[in-house]
Amino acid sequence: MPTSSQDQDGRHGSSEGIRRFYDRLAHGEAERLVKDIPGRVSLEVHRRFLRRHIRPGWRALEVGAGPGRFTVELAALGASVVVSDLSPVQLALNTEFVTAAGAEHAVERREELDVRDLSRYTDDSFDAVLAFGGPLSYVFEAEQTAMNGLVRVTRPGGLVLASVMSRWGTWRAHLPGVLALEEQHGTAMGGLVLATGDLRHVPELEHVCRMFTWQEVADLVDAADARLVDSSASNWASLQHAGSLTALEQDQLRWQRFLDHEATACAAPGSRDGGTHIIFAAEPPHCRR
Repeated sequence: MPTSSQDQDGRHGSSEGIRRFYDRLAHGEAERLVKDIPGRVSLEVHRRFLRRHIRPGWRALEVGAGPGRFTVELAALGASVVVSDLSPVQLALNTEFVTAAGAEHAVERREELDVRDLSRYTDDSFDAVLAFGGPLSYVFEAEQTAMNGLVRVTRPGGLVLASVMSRWGTWRAHLPGVLALEEQHGTAMGGLVLATGDLRHVPELEHVCRMFTWQEVADLVDAADARLVDSSASNWASLQHAGSLTALEQDQLRWQRFLDHEATACAAPGSRDGGTHIIFAAEPPHCRR
């Protein structure tokens, strides 16, 4: 993300700013989902969601693939993958990571791609389109255009699988930091972020994105003429009690049991807004308009 409230090209949160951020982040993106317990739990919940829906032999477009954690998972599930990302550095790391994991055979090709513009792909090109990690959270006012494109290139009977940053879950997970920002910049700014989910309102914030509520996700899917078929939060109990969970993670049997309970809790309708991300699966219409 840009390092100040005004990107160098004058567009805070622009595609170019996002590309530069992820180019600079480099290997840090690969470490993001494994460096702490909430991240590791989120990774596992995303994996389980993917396993629930991807079928062997499917052709998938992965948007915002980053260094390839889910590329490897798609390969393991028997899918072939067109890997895409806005960042050329992340695409290079994807090649490195996926090759090391022995999954390169599943990759058709890699290409730079902005989720705002999928015009290079024809209608119904893919059995599944994967946009995990929040590509839709970085397009700001273009989120409906992006969602429409994801649905358009997915065949009827296929699935769009995506996750976005969660407004209420992020507030819950990072409340001390939120309160510190309000102390620095005023409660009006904090109220504006909570009302809109748009972190561009925070001066000089390095990481800017739009955070969604579950209702906003449902409205986005509905406006794309698609149908929600599954949903989950990315975390629930794992956002608190780090000390207890650190010890629990060392006991493989008890940790797996905890993950099973966590995945069940995340999938409960009342939990959708409660994790750092909202995960969802949407089915395109069977008859195109």
